[in-house]
Amino acid sequence: MKRITILVFLVCAVFLVSGCASSPTVTYGSAEQVETVTTEFGSTDLQMIAEKMVNSLLAAPVLTSGERPVLYVHQVKNKTDEHLDTKAVTDKMRVTLLKSGRVRFTAVNEVNDEMIKQLEYQTSSGYVDPRTSSVIGRQVGADYFLFGEITSIKKAAGRVQDVYYKFTLNLVNIESGLIEWAEEKEIRKQAKKPLIGG
Repeated sequence: MKRITILVFLVCAVFLVSGCASSPTVTYGSAEQVETVTTEFGSTDLQMIAEKMVNSLLAAPVLTSGERPVLYVHQVKNKTDEHLDTKAVTDKMRVTLLKSGRVRFTAVNEVNDEMIKQLEYQTSSGYVDPRTSSVIGRQVGADYFLFGEITSIKKAAGRVQDVYYKFTLNLVNIESGLIEWAEEKEIRKQAKKPLIGG
């Protein structure tokens, strides 16, 4: 009887250990699904900010004139205490704005060094047919540049945590230095810790 008890105990222990060591179940969800796992900046916040900024900018007089101005995107400053990829927000905006067909973007900010190397290679290496090589001095200059910042205020009292985010973006005329458009998006998130296990 003692052996059977020990054997049952060992089998149960094996099942418990193997159950704890198994991989989590992974499922796919919709990218547009509202994400409320924590109060930290998340995918839903990024999507809401990008949508608000794009819709506002597309309605601005600077983009309703029928011309296709060239924009330069400056890095958005992260003034929160979180590690945020602000480039993800401007990348999402850029894709949507380009698809609208109403603006163009210069890639100087992201790939300037690579473009210069390629131009130098094409024009002075002797390996590229001069009839097909790009010519130095023909890059299109930007008409406007986008810059902004994201800030946050965090408060906690008892079991309640409150986080407020504000994302501000400005469009500046490079020639005149005038801000031609500005917009902001505010987000407030709250979380309440459970009474037990929190």
